[in-house]
Amino acid sequence: MDLSDINRPAVWSWACYDWANSAFSTVVMAGFFPIFFKQFWSAGVSATESTYQLGLINSAASLIIVVLAPVLGAIADQLGRRKGFLLLFACFGAVATGSLYWVEQGHWQMASFLYVAAIIGFSGANLFYDALLPLVSPAQWFDRVSALGFALGYLGGGLLFAFNVWMTLSPDLFGLDGASDAVRLSFILTGAWWLLFSLPLLLFVKETNPLVTMPLKAIGSGFAQLGRTFGKIRELPQTFKFLLAYALYIDGVDTIIRMAVDYGLAIGLESSDLITALLLTQFVGFPAALLFGRIGERFGARAGILLAIGVYFAVTLYSAWMQSAWQFYLLAIVIGLVQGGVQALSRSLFARLIPPGHTAEFFGFYNMLGKFAAVLGPILVGWTAVMFDSSRISILSILLLFAGGAYLLSRVNIVSGQRQAADFR
Repeated sequence: MDLSDINRPAVWSWACYDWANSAFSTVVMAGFFPIFFKQFWSAGVSATESTYQLGLINSAASLIIVVLAPVLGAIADQLGRRKGFLLLFACFGAVATGSLYWVEQGHWQMASFLYVAAIIGFSGANLFYDALLPLVSPAQWFDRVSALGFALGYLGGGLLFAFNVWMTLSPDLFGLDGASDAVRLSFILTGAWWLLFSLPLLLFVKETNPLVTMPLKAIGSGFAQLGRTFGKIRELPQTFKFLLAYALYIDGVDTIIRMAVDYGLAIGLESSDLITALLLTQFVGFPAALLFGRIGERFGARAGILLAIGVYFAVTLYSAWMQSAWQFYLLAIVIGLVQGGVQALSRSLFARLIPPGHTAEFFGFYNMLGKFAAVLGPILVGWTAVMFDSSRISILSILLLFAGGAYLLSRVNIVSGQRQAADFR
């Protein structure tokens, strides 16, 4: 990648934050927290009840972020202090993550509180992280610089996760009494990793925007801007239809990311097998995302998204009858092949349906909608598990999200949507 015409230290320092915070999403959110929640903090609770609890926790965290998103977005845009707020939320999330080490067995309420706090820190910091991209790169390099962060995130999160898995498999090598001590230590290491690799951004990314408005005014204008943006989207029927489709199918994707390990435990698979499967997904995901970029160029972004949704549908259906670890490995590899692709192509397709000059506010709505979408799926899985007393039936509920999303996406007239966006005033 030729970055000769931009500030290399700023670009790499900005991208390094993705290396930093992906440790939380990989090690904690997708990996160890669901396992430890079910086996340690919710010890003695039935599998279906703990699934229900975990679903509510994830949905509550997502709902809080949805409420905060327009306020934080307004602060990022108007106060011109993105870096400071990013580091504030990152520290908040990292401290909450590390604090999980001290939560004792059976105290699932405290573990839930800290986990929700960590997600708020993670998601809040990401809003300001995205807002810093225009400061470190000219517009013509947005895609490449963003992809650099994406690549470092996969790599950094995967490497720390692999090290933590090594600790849990061989605790004696690290002077630990057992796997549970290794998992608890991983929460501290993740928080420390998050903070340590946030330092390059602090040192080498410079902000030049002054304070241009008062905080209370920024908060009020955030909600007002949200309403105006929604009104504009309603005037673009194809863009609006795509967003409805996106909300459904990305909810299914996020639900699988957050609930897959919990489901594997509920049907009797070993935690070590589930962790190995997550590692497979992590390292398959990045090159597969690049491949999906080629698919989008050759056959169109919608075709690539529908292909990914079809794969997710088949994986979800098959998982209800899954019995052994090797099947979970296979499904992990298949998910890794489409996970990054469906996210990347969704972003590129939406970009084609945005009116010129409205990119920032429309993508702000898009990101907020993606966070809101993470509310329904975990609740749906958790409620179905309790209602039918079956984790296998609960996982099938996600099929509704993929089917609805695919149907609505197939009804989007992309050519008409691009024309409407181009003519929008």
